[in-house]
Amino acid sequence: MAQRILIIDDEDHIRQVMRLTLEAAGYEAGEAADGPRGLEEFGDGSAWDAVLLDQKMPGMDGLETLRHIKERNAAARVIMVTAFASIELAVDAMKLGATDFVRKPMTPEILRNAVTAALAKPLAPSPLTPTAAAKEAAGQLPPPVSRLTMNGFRFWPDPNAAERQHREPRQRRFIVQHPDGRHQEVVVEFDAEAIGFVERAAHRRLPAENAFWASLAERCLNGFLWSEGKVPPEGKLTIESNGIDHDALQFAARWEG
Repeated sequence: MAQRILIIDDEDHIRQVMRLTLEAAGYEAGEAADGPRGLEEFGDGSAWDAVLLDQKMPGMDGLETLRHIKERNAAARVIMVTAFASIELAVDAMKLGATDFVRKPMTPEILRNAVTAALAKPLAPSPLTPTAAAKEAAGQLPPPVSRLTMNGFRFWPDPNAAERQHREPRQRRFIVQHPDGRHQEVVVEFDAEAIGFVERAAHRRLPAENAFWASLAERCLNGFLWSEGKVPPEGKLTIESNGIDHDALQFAARWEG
């Protein structure tokens, strides 16, 4: 039986695009044009596997609708859809129990990835099974400290890359877990010109071995996964001087590592 996704959004064309994208991927999709009608369709949540919920709607907005959904079914998987993403919104939504975020405008791939990631999450916490424990021992599960993007990718530094890191100081290596659970190594490399550019602009020496570059590599990879909805081509992301933005330079100027 196909999994069922409820779309709550006040924009007709957005609902239609999301519905067609989901149906093409084999899901069943229902629609509601605002919060109250969305709650009516949602009922007790037993008929739906996940909800795509717009944040900015007239009357009852997404956060209020999310609160009512969680009151009816605390285990509901709810993906917030917004063109106005902010840290404050993310914190508020996560406190209320949102499963994930998708930012407008979105590609079909990003939408499918977010839904796949949400559906992969259990409806309720479950104890670690022997199979999962074996996978964790084998290094196939993410470590306790990892980064989760708002569209379902998770990544962490490659724990076995120390020797290669010493030989190639301008590279940082990560393991990326796709929303469907697949793992892939991704290399983030800063070219020499980018490193020189940051040193000149920040008026401080930050050689390739400095931990600043590992932190910046994480930020760059996180931004790529979130904006593109996929891993970099051939598993490599190269940062050049024209890819260093103002925020990165401010980050360098404040770096205390």
